Amino acid sequence: MTNTLPVTLDDVRDAAARLKGVAHRTPVLRSRTLDALAGAEVLVKCENLQRVGAFKFRGAYNAISRLAPERLARGIVTYSSGNHAQAVALAARELGSSAVIVMPEDAPRSKREAAAGYGAEIVTYDRYTGDRVAVGEALAAERGLALIPPYEHPHVIAGQGTAALELVEEVGELDALLVPVGGGGLIAGSATAAKGLLPGVRVIGVEPEAGDDTKRSLAAGERVRIPVPRTIADGQAAEIPGELTFSINKHLVDDVVLVSDEEIGQAMRMAFERMKTVVEPSGATPLAALLAGRLAGWLAEGPERPPRRIGVILSGGNVDARRFAELCAH
Repeated sequence: MTNTLPVTLDDVRDAAARLKGVAHRTPVLRSRTLDALAGAEVLVKCENLQRVGAFKFRGAYNAISRLAPERLARGIVTYSSGNHAQAVALAARELGSSAVIVMPEDAPRSKREAAAGYGAEIVTYDRYTGDRVAVGEALAAERGLALIPPYEHPHVIAGQGTAALELVEEVGELDALLVPVGGGGLIAGSATAAKGLLPGVRVIGVEPEAGDDTKRSLAAGERVRIPVPRTIADGQAAEIPGELTFSINKHLVDDVVLVSDEEIGQAMRMAFERMKTVVEPSGATPLAALLAGRLAGWLAEGPERPPRRIGVILSGGNVDARRFAELCAH
């Protein structure tokens, strides 16, 4: 069945070759404290240390770099709550193009300012009443811009999958891979890479409790729309999984678990205090799932076996200092 999916392991490998020397090969961290708390051997892929502070640079650059010169010259448009915005802005600048970013009015200021700092033009909309896709498509048609969506694009998905590809290449066998889920691009690419290399690995998505559209959709066997989520994990405030990403995830994702905003804040604090790394709310959800015991039953199976090896992707670290302090304080 997986042979018919729109993104393959070869696509991810091709993206990795294109990104070599452009994207960072981010480090994998270990923490004995985290291992003890989780009851497993945890290997943490730090995409919070990627260019623009998030995994999104991988997919944006992979997609934009494949555009014909005449399309690059006309410019790029996208819609994003922050990290994909910065990624498109930087990738466009690196490739000699320009970018227009459609962002929600309440997007974190640090993310909005960062995108503008890379030279992008910012167009805002109300995420609770507006339609960012419609705004982006209208700008693309009006100005002749190439639309590079945050996740509904095979080259974007393949680029995001290079994070998991690097992780497996570096650490070898994994029993499970924990990945944050928003629109589904990161987990679609990660599952493609991980299961292509390790067919027996469990790929587990993590969503905030208020934004459980992918969990509901997998249970229903079709995409389910929910009200716009209100959660501190702004990068995971999706109403419905992407059509393309869901076509992959429904075959490759084994489970999705949920975490509360409070648990996310606790995971951010643990990562800072014990691992000395700053993670934004969306990036911290896999850690939150481990620390809150969402995998406890599975981890307890077979007590005579060696500790399970779990890969974790920290997807981003873009949070301003004041907001970070507020979330960690609770």
